Amino acid sequence: MTIPLIAVAALADNHVIGNDNRLIWRLKTDLKRFRRLTMGRPLIMGRKTFQSIGKALPGRHTVVLTRDLHFGAEGVTVTHTLEAALAAGQDLAQRHGADAVVIGGGADLYDQTLPMCDRLHLTYVHAQPAGDALFPAFARGEWLETSREEHSRGPDDEHPFTFLDLKRRI
Repeated sequence: MTIPLIAVAALADNHVIGNDNRLIWRLKTDLKRFRRLTMGRPLIMGRKTFQSIGKALPGRHTVVLTRDLHFGAEGVTVTHTLEAALAAGQDLAQRHGADAVVIGGGADLYDQTLPMCDRLHLTYVHAQPAGDALFPAFARGEWLETSREEHSRGPDDEHPFTFLDLKRRI
């Protein structure tokens, strides 16, 4: 049985997800959502994304995909091909009873895995920042909206934003 693959991402209205390997906004509400959506699930991310976080996230089995054959980090599974990363995620999900494998970034990994994802959990940040990392364009018609929540800017959130959950139609 194949465990569903989901992507969790925060992107600006212009699809920017980061700049210089860092987040470019402060949205505490979104960070809580990311934690809730990833907790107890294998979390696959690229090396640069992992290094921007700086450590394995508690309560999640982290799989890092990198071309760097010398890369290693405590508490993570390191893989060197997309196929190996996805296989590791599936194995971890099955062994630990997780209901999904999560793609957590960055831009290259989203681009490679979006065609395989069953669900998308997106946070649209209503801003137009400059950035060097973009979430890939995707055919909106291939996805069914299952949930939408509008949020205003607040003391813990620098910008207004929308949580949008999508399920693949095909």
